[in-house]
Amino acid sequence: MTSFTFDDTDLYKVIEGASYSLQTRKDPSLEKYLDTLISSIAAAQEPDGYLYTFRTMKAAKPHEWIGTKRWEKEEDLSHELYNSGHLFEAAVAHYQATGKRNLLNIAIKNADLLVKTFGWGKEEHFPGHQIVETGLTKLYRATGKKEYLNLAKFFLDLRGLPGHLNQEYSQSHKKVVEQHTAVGHAVRATYMYTGMADVAALTGDQQYLSAIDDIWHDVVEKKLYITGGIGATGNGEAFGENYDLPNMSAYAETCAAIANVYWNNRMFLLHGDARYIDILERTLYNGLLSGISLSGDKFFYPNPLASLGQHQRRAWWDCACCVSNMTRFLPSVPGYVYAQNQDNLYVNLFIGGHSVIKLPKVSVSIDQQTNYPWEGTNELTINPDKKSAFALRIRIPGWAVNRPVAGNLYKDESKSNPVSIILNGKPIHFEVIKGYAVIQRTWSKGDKVSLNLPMDIKKIMAKDSVKADRNRFALQRGPIVYCLEGHDNKDGSVMNILVDKCSCQGCL
Repeated sequence: MTSFTFDDTDLYKVIEGASYSLQTRKDPSLEKYLDTLISSIAAAQEPDGYLYTFRTMKAAKPHEWIGTKRWEKEEDLSHELYNSGHLFEAAVAHYQATGKRNLLNIAIKNADLLVKTFGWGKEEHFPGHQIVETGLTKLYRATGKKEYLNLAKFFLDLRGLPGHLNQEYSQSHKKVVEQHTAVGHAVRATYMYTGMADVAALTGDQQYLSAIDDIWHDVVEKKLYITGGIGATGNGEAFGENYDLPNMSAYAETCAAIANVYWNNRMFLLHGDARYIDILERTLYNGLLSGISLSGDKFFYPNPLASLGQHQRRAWWDCACCVSNMTRFLPSVPGYVYAQNQDNLYVNLFIGGHSVIKLPKVSVSIDQQTNYPWEGTNELTINPDKKSAFALRIRIPGWAVNRPVAGNLYKDESKSNPVSIILNGKPIHFEVIKGYAVIQRTWSKGDKVSLNLPMDIKKIMAKDSVKADRNRFALQRGPIVYCLEGHDNKDGSVMNILVDKCSCQGCL
């Protein structure tokens, strides 16, 4: 028996992560195992499509979070729609990986029940914990059923209306289009902002876009840790006040870091600007990856930036959302390396591997060789299936040009060597547009591009408004923010390490 009403989602997230793994490498035994799990899910689904085993198993004595009727406490703690959202995301990932419809059909049956049940003049409840919105938009893309997109927008537009459980904690204190600052539970918030970005992209809703643009600036300029972590306080797992970024008591939940990646990737897809990928990368290498041990079997729920030894990764958390979220996220990383828009091929992350990207007139194979983030040389071999003109847009990371993040929350006043690009053995001059070096040419098989990023050690300072960071600085090399750890020092202590103020100003 599980502890929380949303524990169905742990299984869905495992299936989603396994499906991303299958997208990159076929594994018949894993695929067969997933089919057995899906069979169990199908058996648990009720005839009309309802799927929420916490109610099914405890029908005689329901958990206090869920009430006696379906969706009765949805705006509070039941998480029925939250479970559906994770089901939808897993189903689409599995369908895309395998072509099988066994989980997709379960998801469609559940989504059709939601369409029948919810809407203006029907059941009017929004999800207390957002994610059904992104699940519905993914299901819409996979099936073409516009009812799913309309329902996602309904759940968003319902927030802040009279007669509901309207509170900052769940971002329902105002209509979503009237929200311009990040408040409340950080995971709920960033899942909602991701859903708003999806709806804005699919409907062209400019009010949605304006709201999340403002909220993004609020987070990046006032509420973001140097690690990319968000949600400073454990009180409500929430965003704190402006510039309130404590280090030892930092919450910075792993799930919030993952949600921050989702949101910033959507913002990039909307705007085509590298500053969103800069945040994504910072979070990926620091605030997110810290959530799992090198051995892969111990996990952080919060990710503090300072400790006296009281913070330890655990093998398991009773509320296992972060553990299963890492399971679904890490295998999805290959999907963030490249992007495409018309005749523009974007190189966003520097991760070795082989990929094929389809542009409107040509299919392009890319092989990337790199030892990033430890070294700054990134070799790209471009192989279009025929000679073709298109633009290769290579991200020039903000950290490489003395811009840690957009805005002025953090500053880098150290000296840097220039970024260089070599094309087929010869240095080239390149124009930078929205943070991307643009190489527009007719490409042939075997063309080689080498991006050389300066891997100087950087001294990063926070804005004076961040009281917790006054008279402190962080060291960064490439995308990695360095951490002094007791295990690496003879006496097991790092709190006694001081840097001469004059020296630190001039040595970097």
